Amino acid sequence: MKLSPNTAPIEPDNLLIRIHNQVGAAVDVTGTEDRARWACHGCGDTTFDYPLYLAREYANHHATGCRAAYHRIR
Repeated sequence: MKLSPNTAPIEPDNLLIRIHNQVGAAVDVTGTEDRARWACHGCGDTTFDYPLYLAREYANHHATGCRAAYHRIR
């Protein structure tokens, strides 16, 4: 599989977990144990300020159903 900016984006300094959705786009969990967020590089969906255990659970749940491959369509 050819890697693209959506499947292999640059890792931020505060990256905690990287999960991939149904088509390989990255879903990143960033932050700290107390304040974490997740962001999907496929569909652009994101959340803010959850404890890490909840952010991880929600990111995994999102990744299992998301089939978006691109955040921006030009």
